[in-house]
Amino acid sequence: MNGWIIHKKSLGENLEVSRLVEEFEKQGVDIRVVNPQDVDIFVDRDDRKSIIVDGVPRKLPDFVLPRTGSGTTYFIKAIIRHLERLGVVMINGSDAIDNVKDKLYSQQILGQSNLPVPKTMLVKHPINVKLVEDNIKYPMIVKTLSGSYGSGVFMVEDRKQFRQLMKMAELSNARYNIIIQECVEDSLGKDLRVLVVNGKVVGCMMRQSIDGDFRANITRGGEAIPYAIDEDIEWIGGECARLLDLDIAGVDLLFDNGKYVICEVNSAPGFEGMEKYTKINVAEQMVDYIQKKVGNK
Repeated sequence: MNGWIIHKKSLGENLEVSRLVEEFEKQGVDIRVVNPQDVDIFVDRDDRKSIIVDGVPRKLPDFVLPRTGSGTTYFIKAIIRHLERLGVVMINGSDAIDNVKDKLYSQQILGQSNLPVPKTMLVKHPINVKLVEDNIKYPMIVKTLSGSYGSGVFMVEDRKQFRQLMKMAELSNARYNIIIQECVEDSLGKDLRVLVVNGKVVGCMMRQSIDGDFRANITRGGEAIPYAIDEDIEWIGGECARLLDLDIAGVDLLFDNGKYVICEVNSAPGFEGMEKYTKINVAEQMVDYIQKKVGNK
């Protein structure tokens, strides 16, 4: 069995990719890390068994694991779709990556099935501040439609801050796409990261900010502790993966008066913190699942 991990950085720059390579090799899987910039696509009805990498035709892999997440550009998506059409197993597929890259669309999918999502509004230009304030109270969360590791997420506490942020967004990009969400104040500075593999929750940790930031991302300096997986976490995590068609998913949950609200879902979740704080071998869980899926094809 041979596979590719699609990743934009070199192997030494990403611990998760290094861990996956380590586990694949441990289980006897021939694995290659492929930089999408090294791939060329030719649509040819005659040659359907290879693809150009580093200028050389390469045999198609048995599977591909994209690790580009919200950074999946049109070009990377074209590579993924091309390989899908040639029959390569994708973990996750192009449609699933699209579903979660657009944060509004993923909220629409989950909300349609009555999963707990925060009230969300898409900004329309010119922005009607009163309409926003009539529907979402301060403080409110402002997000770009695509982003990860807590980037592109802001909390505004009053009208003055809101107007300043919108003005800055307009000056930087007049065609910006932004969503506004209600602030779940019970969860400020803390949240849950839930890791789902093949519809099953395999790990959960509570992340906590240590510098007063409302975001709890470990990549922003937060810390974490293991968190017990209850029935609600298991159900919400599994349903998010199922509805968004994700083989592997990172589901971020907010605390809301004893219940949980879905913050967002990721298609290429980081798991360095999960392995560090919970001692769960996440890479092994992912590799085990991929081998079973490819073997059952």
